[in-house]
Amino acid sequence: MGDDLNKTNRTIRIIGVPPGEAPLWVREKWVGLELPLTRHSAPGAFYVYGALSIPRGRLAQWWGVIRGRAERVPGYVVESTDAVDILAASNPAAAAWWRKHTPHLIGPRRYLLFHEHVCQRVDV
Repeated sequence: MGDDLNKTNRTIRIIGVPPGEAPLWVREKWVGLELPLTRHSAPGAFYVYGALSIPRGRLAQWWGVIRGRAERVPGYVVESTDAVDILAASNPAAAAWWRKHTPHLIGPRRYLLFHEHVCQRVDV
């Protein structure tokens, strides 16, 4: 059974406009896209900041969590580079917004969280 589980493509489809700090027109472009999940294929509750207001350093982020400035959100985690590349295929302007305004979030070991209520699991 474990081998079968590993062969499953774990993806989510965005079925609603994600909340967040990006402009509405950018967030709307996520709707309908299928994004691959990270190793965290089940939804979890994570401490998150807004894409524009996230503190830049890890220490500052943890300090913000301790001070109650991060929100605990149930959702799905996706690799930011993969997500923005998929977005670029359907809407280059929306992907360009992410690359221009949030370059600190796009790269190796960087992730985006999509709220659980705007996602639908799609396991193929």
